[in-house]
Amino acid sequence: MKILVAPKFVNFITFGFAAAITLWPFGIFLLKDKYLDNPVMLNHEKIHWKQSLELLGIFFYLIYFLEWLIKLFKYGKDSYYNISFEREANYYENNLEYTKTRKHFKWIKFIFKKC
Repeated sequence: MKILVAPKFVNFITFGFAAAITLWPFGIFLLKDKYLDNPVMLNHEKIHWKQSLELLGIFFYLIYFLEWLIKLFKYGKDSYYNISFEREANYYENNLEYTKTRKHFKWIKFIFKKC
């Protein structure tokens, strides 16, 4: 997994919404150099990397989009924050050892749990 600083790319892909994005199989892309020194943000993105790996990338993106679309009707503009992948990453981002001990498909427990 590569970690790259690519501000124009991150802004383009996220429409200026995010400071970082994980794109399997290419790596983690950061908006600014200073985020290289942010262990919580990097851990959040590494959790997404693990999620992508276990779902072979394409299924991660498919489930991510479908879950966002379904939750859009229930949560509106907060649907992004209620996607199970985001919930898992947000919940464990401060545990810097989490990616070493994380069980496969842990994100499933966050599908129906409200933030």
